[in-house]
Amino acid sequence: MGGVEVTQVYRAMRALMSAVLVLLWGIPAQAATLHVGPGLSLRSPSEAARVAQAGDVVLIEPGLYAGDTAVWTQKRLRIASAGGPVVLEAAGRHAEGKAIWVMRGGEFEVEGIEFRGARVPHGNGAGIRFESGRLVIRNCVFRDNENGILTSNDRQAELYVVDSEFADAPRDSRALHHLLYAGSIAELKVSGSRFHNGYNGHLLKSRAARSDLRFNLLVDGPTGKASYEAEFPNGGHVVMIGNVIGESAASGNAHLVSYGIEGAVWPENALLVSHNTFFSKAKTRTEGAFVRLADRNRFPAPIALHLINNLNVLPGQALQGEATETSGNVFVVAGALGDIDALDFGLASGSALRGAVGPAPTVGTTALAPAFEFVLPRGTRPLPLPGKWVPGAFQTPSGR
Repeated sequence: MGGVEVTQVYRAMRALMSAVLVLLWGIPAQAATLHVGPGLSLRSPSEAARVAQAGDVVLIEPGLYAGDTAVWTQKRLRIASAGGPVVLEAAGRHAEGKAIWVMRGGEFEVEGIEFRGARVPHGNGAGIRFESGRLVIRNCVFRDNENGILTSNDRQAELYVVDSEFADAPRDSRALHHLLYAGSIAELKVSGSRFHNGYNGHLLKSRAARSDLRFNLLVDGPTGKASYEAEFPNGGHVVMIGNVIGESAASGNAHLVSYGIEGAVWPENALLVSHNTFFSKAKTRTEGAFVRLADRNRFPAPIALHLINNLNVLPGQALQGEATETSGNVFVVAGALGDIDALDFGLASGSALRGAVGPAPTVGTTALAPAFEFVLPRGTRPLPLPGKWVPGAFQTPSGR
């Protein structure tokens, strides 16, 4: 049976069931679990996208799905691997000239899927183009896309990314390729995720009203050539807790984190930076800063900047701009940490810095003390309350 026939059959069956249930009992049809894979009635994710209804679960069998693109518009949907690697390879195809998947208008959960090789004529192809609603990403990989995830500017949209990986920006100059780019949406939250091997664009860029980054690894790596590791060009309320943020030797930008450089858009503007580890592989650090704050000419709105218990690896300067509150920020040489090249960023168990800082405070309703730590290859582990606090992203000692 062909794909079009399968779609028609599924639609007819679901429509008939819904009509019968509504007519007899006044209730809609129950949600279904749709199984996708070679040899099944639904052979590809795009076929499932055409027949799935609100509340359904789509489970995709492991395998490579080349050239299969889709648009998802259901009001509520969970899409996940059935167990094992699921790879969506664009292979020159795209949905609506935008992405491998376009998602809009609903509450979506996507888990355990790799998006690879997105290219579109305008140079801004995405693994996922998220346009409206709420999207939760768990344990996914975005590799070799012009943008990993690219959102719209819908001010009600919410994007949450958990335990995922963004890597390998294309090596071309057609456009700036950001590994994750959130537009002027309501909220972006990212935790337990790894960003590396950028090129010209940023590892992460957010114009959201609220951006919350916790326990991530934004480390470009030896072959990376990203610009900023994290940029918030229009400010907003930004929380950064327990991240490792590292610049490669070939970075095209002197700064790691930039805030407000394109001016204020949102009514609330604050930057809360606590227990992060900053380092740069650039040979000279005479011009840049780990955190760059826009001056008053560019960003006249008041900015509440709190820098608390961060670990700054020399060479480098911690801040370009003026902070509201600073405490517990420490400079060390790279040798005080584990093996940075092996992604070991903990301090030695006998480090003199253990107990050198106090517990991070609460600012407003945001507790700045870390509750988790990043773990490789991606994810987090709970952090028991330390007897002695140390600055930086890891309370756990170096493994060496």
